[in-house]
Amino acid sequence: MTMSHTVDSAVSAVRTYIEQHRAAFLDDLAEWLRIPSVSAQPEHAPDVRRSADWLAATLRETGFPTVEVWPTPGAPAVFAEWPSDDPEAPTVLVYGHHDVQPAAREDGWDSEPFEPVVRGNRLYARGAADDKGQVFFHTLGVRAHLAATGRTAPAVHLKLLVEGEEESGSPHFRALVEEHADRLAADAVIVSDTGMWSEDTPTVCTGMRGLAECEIRLLGPDQDIHSGSFGGAVPNPATAAARLVAALHDEHARVAVPGFYDGIVELTDQERELFAELPFDEKEWLRTAKSHATHGEAGHTTLERIWARPTAEVNGIGGGYQGPGSKTIIPSSAMVKLSFRLVAGQDPDHIEKAVRAWAAQQVPDGIRPDITFSAATRPCLTPLDHPALQSVVRAMGRAFEKLVLFTREGGSGPAADLQEVLGAPVLFLGISVPSDGWHAPNEKVEIDLLLKGVETTAHLWGDLADTWRRAP
Repeated sequence: MTMSHTVDSAVSAVRTYIEQHRAAFLDDLAEWLRIPSVSAQPEHAPDVRRSADWLAATLRETGFPTVEVWPTPGAPAVFAEWPSDDPEAPTVLVYGHHDVQPAAREDGWDSEPFEPVVRGNRLYARGAADDKGQVFFHTLGVRAHLAATGRTAPAVHLKLLVEGEEESGSPHFRALVEEHADRLAADAVIVSDTGMWSEDTPTVCTGMRGLAECEIRLLGPDQDIHSGSFGGAVPNPATAAARLVAALHDEHARVAVPGFYDGIVELTDQERELFAELPFDEKEWLRTAKSHATHGEAGHTTLERIWARPTAEVNGIGGGYQGPGSKTIIPSSAMVKLSFRLVAGQDPDHIEKAVRAWAAQQVPDGIRPDITFSAATRPCLTPLDHPALQSVVRAMGRAFEKLVLFTREGGSGPAADLQEVLGAPVLFLGISVPSDGWHAPNEKVEIDLLLKGVETTAHLWGDLADTWRRAP
């Protein structure tokens, strides 16, 4: 009875504080959203700097005793730190980004993308969900945590790192993390650049796939040559490209590159059962995918394929004459662009070596493969029984008063750099839902869910501190 009363009073205290500060919180967020911090467009570089300065000033007002703007060769990041009064408390690093995607009224917006508008219980603006709204809920969350517990400092050593180049591929992020690894050291990383299943189904993401990308140029004759004079007697790079692509998968849609699945962490029966609990409508998913049938590795469901299985995709293929009419040539070269989504246990360096060896075996004599790999992103995965993950689940459960289910993320992001450089588990805490329209016209955030994010963080820091002390 005592525990139940304590939980209820804590939840009530947090909600009361949030309601009292709701209007000011939304006003401040709208002010930040008015700054068009588009990192991909050079003309907005001053706005991205202004966004960083605005956030730094706001974090100081929130109470963070240490706030710094960290320059990079590109856009600046913001670092903040608020030590706990308890020297034994765990250290938690929150990650997000303050840059946004390009947006213009003529793209299909119903209102100016950088002039926030509230319609019903939704806040519309570029960055409302991705990612300013989800960064900003931490400011009110930590204040609600202090107000509800009577603390003067968080229950954990709290750090924030908010980068300014995520929407441009985070080209300088890893170097930034490596440079400041001592300052960023943490027991756990909370990523608030993610979402949940739906408004009615709160979920926690437990992993994100990695990414390796390459372009393969197949070089044949030194120039385009006559297909009548030489066809059938020398290898054709375009034909070699088609054969290469055809050899990428076997008849079960498994990637046929030898060694591709080496070291992979397979789904557990529990994880498969938890995926199956989600209210997944495949027909609706296909409509969202603008596709007409599912396809993929045999023996796995659609959700398993996009969250927990590695993939190889052809992103582009070309070569030879592609203008009107015909041009009877054997082209001198052809091109294939490939991307590989990687799961826990796969090493991008091993994948690169395997793909290079595979490609060399596929092409005939007289065709020279020239392969260029881009910088890779590693996968990250947090075990279901990790104490920090369980803290996130409990905190979200208190806020939403619902059973919290589990997802993974099929895409890739810089979170894996934090995991690899800092050696800390990555947890995902986001309240965005698919209808929020990231990167699309009329991006929005559900205000009630945004405040549930505030509420979740208000409960999370105390739970993490208590769990870490109890963990073996």
